Amino acid sequence: MLLVEDNLLNQQVACMLLQAEGAAITVAGNGAEALACVTAPGLFDAVLMDMQMPVMDGYEATRRLRALGHTNLPILALTAHVLDDERAACRAAGVNDFIDKPIDFDAMIATVAHHCGRNQSP
Repeated sequence: MLLVEDNLLNQQVACMLLQAEGAAITVAGNGAEALACVTAPGLFDAVLMDMQMPVMDGYEATRRLRALGHTNLPILALTAHVLDDERAACRAAGVNDFIDKPIDFDAMIATVAHHCGRNQSP
Protein backbone atom coordinates (compact mmCIF):
# COMPACT_ATOMS: atom_id res chain seq x y z
CA MET A 1 0.00 0.00 0.00
CA LEU A 2 1.24 3.50 -0.81
CA LEU A 3 0.66 6.25 1.75
CA VAL A 4 1.06 9.75 0.30
CA GLU A 5 1.14 12.22 3.18
CA ASP A 6 3.36 15.23 3.90
CA ASN A 7 2.71 15.46 7.65
CA LEU A 8 5.15 13.30 9.61
CA LEU A 9 2.78 12.68 12.52
CA ASN A 10 -0.02 11.63 10.15
CA GLN A 11 2.45 9.33 8.36
CA GLN A 12 3.41 7.69 11.63
CA VAL A 13 -0.18 7.22 12.83
CA ALA A 14 -1.45 5.81 9.53
CA CYS A 15 1.57 3.50 9.19
CA MET A 16 1.16 2.22 12.74
CA LEU A 17 -2.54 1.49 12.25
CA LEU A 18 -2.15 -0.17 8.86
CA GLN A 19 0.93 -2.18 9.81
CA ALA A 20 -0.90 -3.46 12.89
CA GLU A 21 -3.38 -4.98 10.41
CA GLY A 22 -0.58 -6.60 8.41
CA ALA A 23 -0.25 -4.08 5.58
CA ALA A 24 3.11 -3.37 3.98
CA ILE A 25 3.44 0.41 3.59
CA THR A 26 5.55 2.59 1.32
CA VAL A 27 5.48 6.30 2.22
CA ALA A 28 5.72 9.24 -0.17
CA GLY A 29 5.82 12.81 1.12
CA ASN A 30 4.06 14.45 -1.83
CA GLY A 31 2.42 13.71 -5.15
CA ALA A 32 5.65 13.84 -7.14
CA GLU A 33 7.20 11.19 -4.89
CA ALA A 34 4.04 9.10 -5.29
CA LEU A 35 4.35 9.17 -9.08
CA ALA A 36 7.96 8.02 -8.77
CA CYS A 37 6.84 5.11 -6.55
CA VAL A 38 4.04 3.87 -8.82
CA THR A 39 6.13 2.70 -11.74
CA ALA A 40 4.17 -0.39 -12.74
CA PRO A 41 0.58 -1.64 -12.46
CA GLY A 42 -0.03 -4.05 -9.59
CA LEU A 43 2.79 -2.69 -7.44
CA PHE A 44 0.36 -1.45 -4.77
CA ASP A 45 -3.06 -2.67 -3.63
CA ALA A 46 -4.20 0.92 -3.00
CA VAL A 47 -3.01 4.50 -2.58
CA LEU A 48 -4.00 6.55 0.46
CA MET A 49 -3.61 10.10 -0.86
CA ASP A 50 -3.53 13.29 1.17
CA MET A 51 -5.08 15.94 -1.02
CA GLN A 52 -3.32 19.05 0.35
CA MET A 53 0.48 18.76 0.02
CA PRO A 54 3.39 20.86 -1.18
CA VAL A 55 5.28 20.18 -4.43
CA MET A 56 2.34 18.30 -6.01
CA ASP A 57 -1.05 18.00 -4.34
CA GLY A 58 -3.20 14.91 -4.28
CA TYR A 59 -5.56 16.18 -6.96
CA GLU A 60 -2.78 16.53 -9.54
CA ALA A 61 -1.08 13.29 -8.48
CA THR A 62 -4.37 11.41 -8.83
CA ARG A 63 -5.04 12.89 -12.27
CA ARG A 64 -1.53 11.93 -13.41
CA LEU A 65 -1.79 8.39 -12.05
CA ARG A 66 -5.05 7.92 -13.94
CA ALA A 67 -3.52 9.42 -17.11
CA LEU A 68 -0.59 6.99 -16.81
CA GLY A 69 -3.05 4.09 -17.03
CA HIS A 70 -3.51 3.25 -13.35
CA THR A 71 -7.27 3.11 -13.79
CA ASN A 72 -7.87 0.07 -11.57
CA LEU A 73 -5.67 1.26 -8.69
CA PRO A 74 -7.89 2.32 -5.77
CA ILE A 75 -7.02 5.86 -4.71
CA LEU A 76 -8.47 6.79 -1.34
CA ALA A 77 -8.42 10.48 -0.39
CA LEU A 78 -7.18 11.35 3.08
CA THR A 79 -8.94 14.63 3.71
CA ALA A 80 -10.33 16.87 6.41
CA HIS A 81 -12.53 18.54 3.77
CA VAL A 82 -16.00 17.11 4.07
CA LEU A 83 -17.90 19.62 1.94
CA ASP A 84 -19.69 18.25 -1.09
CA ASP A 85 -17.76 20.47 -3.53
CA GLU A 86 -14.43 19.23 -2.15
CA ARG A 87 -15.54 15.64 -2.50
CA ALA A 88 -16.77 16.35 -6.02
CA ALA A 89 -13.34 17.79 -6.90
CA CYS A 90 -11.70 14.64 -5.53
CA ARG A 91 -14.03 12.43 -7.56
CA ALA A 92 -13.37 14.50 -10.70
CA ALA A 93 -9.63 13.96 -10.20
CA GLY A 94 -10.16 10.19 -10.05
CA VAL A 95 -10.44 9.41 -6.34
CA ASN A 96 -12.41 6.24 -5.54
CA ASP A 97 -13.34 6.92 -1.91
CA PHE A 98 -12.58 8.96 1.20
CA ILE A 99 -10.92 8.48 4.56
CA ASP A 100 -11.74 11.44 6.76
CA LYS A 101 -9.22 13.18 8.98
CA PRO A 102 -8.85 12.85 11.84
CA ILE A 103 -8.56 9.19 10.96
CA ASP A 104 -11.11 6.82 12.45
CA PHE A 105 -9.28 3.48 12.65
CA ASP A 106 -12.27 1.21 12.02
CA ALA A 107 -13.57 3.33 9.14
CA MET A 108 -10.12 3.46 7.53
CA ILE A 109 -9.62 -0.30 7.74
CA ALA A 110 -13.13 -0.97 6.39
CA THR A 111 -12.61 1.42 3.46
CA VAL A 112 -9.20 -0.01 2.59
CA ALA A 113 -10.46 -3.59 2.87
CA HIS A 114 -13.46 -2.81 0.68
CA HIS A 115 -11.33 -1.39 -2.13
CA CYS A 116 -8.69 -4.08 -1.87
CA GLY A 117 -11.33 -6.82 -2.25
CA ARG A 118 -10.88 -8.12 1.25
CA ASN A 119 -13.39 -8.72 3.99
CA GLN A 120 -11.05 -7.85 6.83
CA SER A 121 -7.51 -6.50 7.13
CA PRO A 122 -5.71 -4.69 4.30
